Amino acid sequence: QVQLMESGGGSVQTGGSLSLSCVVSGNTYRQWSMAWFRQAPGEEREGVAFIRDGDTEYADFVRGRFTISQGSGEPTSHLQMNSLKPEAAATYYCAFGDSGVEIWGDVSGYNYWGQGTQVTVTS
Repeated sequence: QVQLMESGGGSVQTGGSLSLSCVVSGNTYRQWSMAWFRQAPGEEREGVAFIRDGDTEYADFVRGRFTISQGSGEPTSHLQMNSLKPEAAATYYCAFGDSGVEIWGDVSGYNYWGQGTQVTVTS
């Protein structure tokens, strides 16, 4: 059974930094894709960053401030978030799928999701 365990998140002042991590257990894919999405109250879930075999993609609104990376061993991704803005406040979700994800920001491309971790940015 595939499970995603997220960690990190919390509260930070505007301009501060936070780091999120996601570890996948029970993986059966030989090659995989991981992404981070976020969802604010009343808003749709939107893609933030993506990684597959070292290749990365970012949403325009985080490019240059956020960095996604992958670990070794079990599928793992880290999202380093710098220069956080108030609009970044949301629940952040880790998403996991096989290597065939075509449109990385499309939620339907991922088979497994984490439980979500809250990020709060105060002014």
